[in-house]
Amino acid sequence: DVSCMQNPSQGSQAPQECNLDQKDSIGMLDPQLRYCSSKVMKLSTKAEEVATFFAKMLDHEYTTKEIFRKNFFKDWRKEMTSEEKSTITSLSKCDFTHMSQYFKAQTEARKQMSKEEKQKIKEENERLLKEYGYCVMDNHKERIANFKIEPPGLFRGRGNHPKMGMLKRRIMPEDIIINCSKDSKVPPPPPGHKWKEVRHDNKVTWLVSWTENIQGSIKYIMLNPSSRIKGEKDWQKYETARRLKKCVDKIRNQYREDWKSKEMKVRQRAVALYFIDKLALRAGNEKEEGETADTVGCCSLRVEHIKLHPELDGQEYVVEFDFLGKDSIRYYNKVPVEKRVFKNLQLFMENKQPEDDLFDRLNTSILNKHLQDLMEGLTAKVFRTYNASITLQQQLKELTNPDDNIPAKILSYNRANRAVAILCNHQRAPPKTFEKSMMNLQSKIDAKKEQLADARRELKSAKADAKVRRDEKSKKAVESKKKAVQRIEEQLMKLEVQATDREENKQIALSTSKLNYLDPRISVAWCKKWGIPIEKIYNKTQREKFAWAIDMAEEDYEF
Repeated sequence: DVSCMQNPSQGSQAPQECNLDQKDSIGMLDPQLRYCSSKVMKLSTKAEEVATFFAKMLDHEYTTKEIFRKNFFKDWRKEMTSEEKSTITSLSKCDFTHMSQYFKAQTEARKQMSKEEKQKIKEENERLLKEYGYCVMDNHKERIANFKIEPPGLFRGRGNHPKMGMLKRRIMPEDIIINCSKDSKVPPPPPGHKWKEVRHDNKVTWLVSWTENIQGSIKYIMLNPSSRIKGEKDWQKYETARRLKKCVDKIRNQYREDWKSKEMKVRQRAVALYFIDKLALRAGNEKEEGETADTVGCCSLRVEHIKLHPELDGQEYVVEFDFLGKDSIRYYNKVPVEKRVFKNLQLFMENKQPEDDLFDRLNTSILNKHLQDLMEGLTAKVFRTYNASITLQQQLKELTNPDDNIPAKILSYNRANRAVAILCNHQRAPPKTFEKSMMNLQSKIDAKKEQLADARRELKSAKADAKVRRDEKSKKAVESKKKAVQRIEEQLMKLEVQATDREENKQIALSTSKLNYLDPRISVAWCKKWGIPIEKIYNKTQREKFAWAIDMAEEDYEF
C-alpha cells in the first residue's frame, strides 16, 4: 500500500487519505495489508511496479537524498495514468511503509524456508545454468559470466550522482544484440518478440550487448573469468607490466628530464606521468557536463584539487590532494614531492581560478599516445599494475616471518595486500554488520581464554599429581594436558589474528587489487614457498579465474 494525501485542488472538499493498492510480479499483496480511510485507488500496473522499487529501498539512505527522491518522483509520474497524476502530486505525502513491510515479510519467509524448498531452488538454478550458462568457443565448452540481465529498478550511482533515483527500464528482447558464429544456432527470442540484431563479429569477445537508458552506456554479457580467452588476456596484462619493469628506470629518467623542458605541454605531461607512476593515479577520462558525478583523474585535475605546502609536518615540498576519483571514492593524500615537481606545479597554477584545469595543455589522448611511444602497449593502467605487483612482492619479502604459523603468515599476506590497496586507493565503507561480527568474535576470544585458563589449571594439577604418584599413567595424563593447552593456545592465536585482520581491513577493499592489479603468480609462488594452502588466499571462483597462474608459477617466481 502507498497511502497518500489527495490534492485539494482536484475538487475534493478536504485533503483525504487514499490508499494505493499494489501487486508485484509474484502476485497480489495480502488483503489484510490493505486499509482505507476514505477512498481506495488501484495503481495501474506500470505505476505500481515502479512504486515497489522505492518501497524495497525504503530503509536505505538513498531514499532520504533529495536528488534521489526528485528523480524517482519525476520518473514515477511518467508511468502514471492521468488520474494517478492528479491524485499523487507530492512524494512527501506518500507513505510506502506497508508496501515495505510486505517485502520484508517476503525476505523473512525466504530465510525461513525448509531444506527441501531451498534444495528445489538450488536445483532450478542449476537447471538454468546448464541451459543458459555455457557456450561453445573454438570447439571448447566455456562458462558464461552472467547470463541473467539486470531487472528494472532505481539507479543508485556512486556518491552524489546527479542521476540517482532515475528508473532503470526493463531490457526487452528488442533491445538485445546477439553475437554468435554464422553457422551456430541462434538462441530463439521469447515468443512474440524478436532480437534487435544478430551479428557475427569474431573480433570481439562479448556474446550479448544492449544500451542502458540512464547514461546510454553499452552493457555486455561476456565469458566467465575462468574461460581460456579471459585467462590469456589476464596473462598478457601481467606480461606487459613485467615488460615495463625492464624499461621503467629509463622512462623515469626521461620524465625527470622533461620537468626542465621549454615546452609547457611537455612539462605538464612529465609531472602528470610522475603522479601516475608514484601515486598510482588513474589517467582520468573526459566526461560530458552533468552526465556523471564530478569525478576526476590525473589529467583532469583542477587547481582546486591540490594545495601546495613549501613545508608541512616537518617535510618540504608537500602536495595535498583532495578529489573524488572513480566511483566517487575520495582521494586524500599529503605527499612530499621533488623540488622541481613542486616548482612546476606552482607555475601551472599561476593566474588560474580554482575551477581551471591544472594540466590545461594535457588530456588522456595526448598522454596515452606518449606512453605508446615509450613502450608498445603501455597505458596508465599498466603503471598501476606494475606498481601494485612490485609493491606486493617487496612487502611479502619484508613481512613474512619464516617461523610464523599459517594464520600469522596469512596476516602478513593481507598486510602486504593492504599496502597495495592503500597505494591504489581501494577503499570501502565498513560493512554494516562489522560491529556485530567483531563483538561475536570477541566473545569467542573471551570464551577461548577461559577455556585456556581451565586447561592450564588442569595441567598444573596433573603435574602435581604426577610428582606424588610417579607412575606411567600420571605421566601420560601430563602429556595429554600439555597437548590440550597447546591446541587451545593455537586456536586462541588464530582467533586473535582474525580479529586483528578484520579490524585493519574494515575500510580497505583487498579484493579489488587482488583480482585486478596483482600478478597472481606472486601469490601462488609465495604459497608454494611457505606451504600455505592456495585456498587460504583465493576462493573457489578466484582459483578458477587464476587457474593459468596456479599451473604456471614456481616458488622462485619473480615478477
